[in-house]
Amino acid sequence: MQSAFVVGALRGGSGKTVVSVGLAASMVSRGLRVAPFKKGPDYIDAGWLTVAAGRPCYNLDLFLMTPDDVIGSFRLRSANADVALVEGNRGLFDGLDHDGTCSTAELARLLDLPVVLVVDVTKTTRTSAALVLGCIKLDERIKIVGVIANNVATARQEKIVRSSIEKECSIPLIGAIPRQRKNPFPERHLGLVPAVEHGSIEEAVGAMGSLIERYVDLASLLDCTSSDNTVWKRDNGKADPPAFDDGRPEDSEKRVNIGILQDRVFQFYYPENLEALEFAGARLVRITSSDSDLPDNIDGLYIGGGFPETHLEILADNSTLKSAIRDRIESGMPVYAECGGLMYLSRGIISGKRFYPMVGIFPVDVEMCRKPQGHGYGVGLVVAENPFWLKGTWIKGHEFHYSRISRFHGSVSFSVKLKKGHGIIEQFDGMIYKNCAAFYTHVHAVGNDEWARRFVNIARWYRELESAVIGGKGVEIPRRADNLLAG
Repeated sequence: MQSAFVVGALRGGSGKTVVSVGLAASMVSRGLRVAPFKKGPDYIDAGWLTVAAGRPCYNLDLFLMTPDDVIGSFRLRSANADVALVEGNRGLFDGLDHDGTCSTAELARLLDLPVVLVVDVTKTTRTSAALVLGCIKLDERIKIVGVIANNVATARQEKIVRSSIEKECSIPLIGAIPRQRKNPFPERHLGLVPAVEHGSIEEAVGAMGSLIERYVDLASLLDCTSSDNTVWKRDNGKADPPAFDDGRPEDSEKRVNIGILQDRVFQFYYPENLEALEFAGARLVRITSSDSDLPDNIDGLYIGGGFPETHLEILADNSTLKSAIRDRIESGMPVYAECGGLMYLSRGIISGKRFYPMVGIFPVDVEMCRKPQGHGYGVGLVVAENPFWLKGTWIKGHEFHYSRISRFHGSVSFSVKLKKGHGIIEQFDGMIYKNCAAFYTHVHAVGNDEWARRFVNIARWYRELESAVIGGKGVEIPRRADNLLAG
């Protein structure tokens, strides 16, 4: 590998994603194989990096994963790359507490990776050097090797920023990106619009690559981020389990077919989760929300997160698919739904003053809100037997949703009680009906080994036993007279 580094910043909104996507696109255009990673649980930035690099972007998260898991995942998924690029999140030292636990800096230190710092120099010159020097001095174990100035207004400003940083900090300014009149990445909620929803994905990524080519010294960047002795090069014994080999008839017969509802509506899937299902023995079958029916041969269904609220009429009008999903769940087919998937399996979604009928498995109404109803990491204890988790297991995940359960039309059983996080209501999460589970919490398979194996096992049981109901009753919270609110 020629180069490996972290793209950090002083704060969120400094331009890390623009720089990271542009760097990946520029390097790929030069014939380099780029392995992209995103620090934290973010799906959207990872989606843009996937497009730019032409290969999946994997998440590295020290809250959801153990240090050994992080090192193992990084080593495994960058093994055949020329460049490994890790986009950080928030400010370099911002973490869960005053010590910066789970911060981008902690990740860089764990992986022994140098940091390229993106600094928004709007209305500042020499002060930018003070900020960079402060980062260098705060934790000298972090190897900040170069700076990319963003939002540069004039040539004079660039000259002062460059001379200040290089004199006071003894590191090079390897890029100076001028302020852009138009944001190439439109925003929604607290982040970017997903890549799959952008009208001109390739053009936007290409424009960022061209910006980097023009204003960043790539040769200098690759030189100062090269490293011959890093912790992730050592074999720590952690690796993903071997995948099934479909070339052998016995393996092909053992595989189960798990449908993945994946399109512009349901787009949030960690590639590690999909790979974990394949490693456990699943063959993934892509399905879209515009399909009129489910394939006859699927043995399970995974409905990820996304933005169903932007496609409500399409979802509501597709009665045949909703009916097919409802019938399969009633027959005992395992279905796992996260966030947007939970919303889809509800009785319906309220947006504005309109009600949009959904699948109707769970007797709850979902309401869209103007502010986040759940945002952050979660830790929960499995308190009831269910198809996907053993009772007594602790699970970790994250949630970010602008919706809430606004009304219950009947009793609902829950499988997880959160110690940290919001969940569905009163820190309960994981609604259970037969072999169907619906969570607001997203889980990451690297830090939750049991999930994929149990999903595949119950899909296999379903295929063999057809209408078996293997799930438990869960923890039942009865209907309330005051139309229970989750917010």
